[in-house]
Amino acid sequence: MVNLCKKIIMTLIVEGKKRGFFIAFLMNISHAIGLLRGMFFKGLYYKNIKSTLFSLQANSKIEIFNKKARVSIGEFVFIRKNASIRIDFDGVLDIGKNVFINDNCNINCVNRITIGKNTKIAPNVCINDHDHNYKKDSKDHLIRGEVTIGENVWIGSNVVILRDTKIGDNVVVAAGSVVKGNVPSNTIYMSKRETEVRPFKNNEKIVQFGG
Repeated sequence: MVNLCKKIIMTLIVEGKKRGFFIAFLMNISHAIGLLRGMFFKGLYYKNIKSTLFSLQANSKIEIFNKKARVSIGEFVFIRKNASIRIDFDGVLDIGKNVFINDNCNINCVNRITIGKNTKIAPNVCINDHDHNYKKDSKDHLIRGEVTIGENVWIGSNVVILRDTKIGDNVVVAAGSVVKGNVPSNTIYMSKRETEVRPFKNNEKIVQFGG
């Protein structure tokens, strides 16, 4: 706890010099509120959440729908605004230390999702460890899998990560990608799509966008 307090004080001093003390003061009020919200959710689900300090900013929420579900959140995890984290059944969600989750992200866990330390997640990312069983070939309405995201991973905006995906360490996932399967460590993952613009009528010209 002493080391934690020292780190917080040093961070305040450095940020004050870099940003200006008034802006740094306002920013850190927001951080303090986020820490209080994190403590609130930890208290609300005290049997399910194991954590130290983490920040959960405005309108972000953790919802746990089963007494068997478990969440582990490492030190200095920072979750920005409007994020939704839901755990159901006997799901296990493990978020490593120093993970950053940006605005409007969705994490839905019914089996197992692991996010390694120092991973950064950009806005509007969706992570699911399951699909709906639309074929109805079993009594379970879900098809369950796992998602494992390694350490020091950067996930760009609007990425969708599907069940049965394993992303190695030091991976960059390009914005807008859909990820399923194994992604080796130390790689850049891009989900390419061809863009085609068709006219409504045969005598109309195709409108091209960009350069």
